[in-house]
Amino acid sequence: MPRPRTVVTAPRGELSLAERALNTAEEREALAARRRPPAEPPAWLIERGIGVDRLPVRVHSGGCWDARKRCTGMIIDEARRALAEGVQGCPHCRPDAALGIG
Repeated sequence: MPRPRTVVTAPRGELSLAERALNTAEEREALAARRRPPAEPPAWLIERGIGVDRLPVRVHSGGCWDARKRCTGMIIDEARRALAEGVQGCPHCRPDAALGIG
């Protein structure tokens, strides 16, 4: 019959090995994430208003200094469509001029 201490000690050793392997894998994953280049910012942004409807109020170029937290990325066709439908272009980054609209 196995000794009671052995019944407890053996699984603890296996658990310790598993925890070390998990820690090593997590450290490798974190290192790889730090080495990845940051995601490229979107080329075009749509700024939405405040409130329930959150309607589009302004189109920005991706690197515009006046883009606010209420902006989300969009593709070039969406930017063109928004400007054509009457959404204002930002007066600072002038997306309408960059897209050849207006």
